[in-house]
Amino acid sequence: MMKGWEVEILEKIVDVKGGKRLPKGERLLDNPTPFPYIRVTDFENYTVNTSDIKYLSPRIQEKIKNYIIKKEDVFISIAGTIGFVGKIPDVLDGANLTENAARLIVKDKNLLDRDFLVFFLSASHNKEDLLSRMSKNAQPKLSLSNIKSFQLLLPPLPEQRKIAYVLSTVQKAIEQQDKLIRTTTELKKALMQKLFTEGTKGERQKQTEIGPVPESWEVVKLGKLADVTSGGTPSRTESKYWNGGTIPWVKTGEVDYCVINEAEEHITELGLKNSSAKLYPKGTLLMAMYGQGITRGKVALLGIDATINQACAAIIPRNEQEILSEYLYYFFEFHYDFIRSLGHGANQKNLSGTLIKGIEIAYSKTIADQEFIVSTLKCFDERISIHKKKKQTLTDLFKTLLHELMTGQRRVHDLEFENLAKEYTLSDEPLTMAAEA
Repeated sequence: MMKGWEVEILEKIVDVKGGKRLPKGERLLDNPTPFPYIRVTDFENYTVNTSDIKYLSPRIQEKIKNYIIKKEDVFISIAGTIGFVGKIPDVLDGANLTENAARLIVKDKNLLDRDFLVFFLSASHNKEDLLSRMSKNAQPKLSLSNIKSFQLLLPPLPEQRKIAYVLSTVQKAIEQQDKLIRTTTELKKALMQKLFTEGTKGERQKQTEIGPVPESWEVVKLGKLADVTSGGTPSRTESKYWNGGTIPWVKTGEVDYCVINEAEEHITELGLKNSSAKLYPKGTLLMAMYGQGITRGKVALLGIDATINQACAAIIPRNEQEILSEYLYYFFEFHYDFIRSLGHGANQKNLSGTLIKGIEIAYSKTIADQEFIVSTLKCFDERISIHKKKKQTLTDLFKTLLHELMTGQRRVHDLEFENLAKEYTLSDEPLTMAAEA
């Protein structure tokens, strides 16, 4: 243990109180009342997501009025998804708390920093310790007594505050990247709406099967512009088709609005030769014809030569001087919901090569217009990618710091992290439609 750090049993410095379920037969309200009710499903990113808060009637609140949580307290989920920890936003000060969470009240703020407590309990090794204390019933639950007996490793209060500051700073930088991703994504959606309905010159519109499109644009079925084929799967029982394979083999789960530069699986030359799989060149547009959840209808571009399975369609324009693969990529992204609606099947709504060939494509016959649309939307994709990479870097940094600071492996005297945090928070501005259009 680090010099100056102490071990304390949680209940000596924190009061632990439970929440309360609704009386039998009662329900939560969607319409706001003065009495919000916090559920475990509302816990998110060390706080409470207020977007779907439910409420109590005055009559029900009177019955469970003693089971509230204050803005200076800490919550921890004890049933369902166990171990979520966080703080209560000011707007929910005094809200009622679910029976599936506990309220932690710091007894002496001169001994324990509230923010430090949140981060300490959320550290992976401490969370594992808490989970090991769960009851082994049909519905596992973390009892209040097990929380009370949990051991805290406490540095001096000034160091607690500094640790909490370091982690909060990185956490805010992560939230900033999230916000930039959301903002840039929404701007891209708005710009796609404008470009694919008004064109690059703000034209009048005409109505088509796929909705309004610029008046001067051509509207033809995809089958007149491109060849649509699908791949195949070499026999899984033949190890020689798979073992040591070097030819990328792409599945629908990898088709997710991206450029595919590597595949999860590879096949051999024998596998390619003795199956219906085909090798497609770099730049080929892929569409997922079926797959789990929201996969169906998504598209991707090959960044490498690769084979695909039979659930993927390969779309290759016959004349790139008439229509660009990258233009089709963004066109299909914009019309994702419409394309999904074309699927059919008793249990799983699938697309087919025939259905895809029948999709109406609206496009400008001027290649320069298509190139402008592609380059404009690419700028947004590149910015989103940058923010996602920064977010991942910061998330990895946060996890490392959380573990090392809470175990004393790293002390907070080294504050070089501030330069890193500034790099990710101060220099980032979302693209604007005015700048890109």
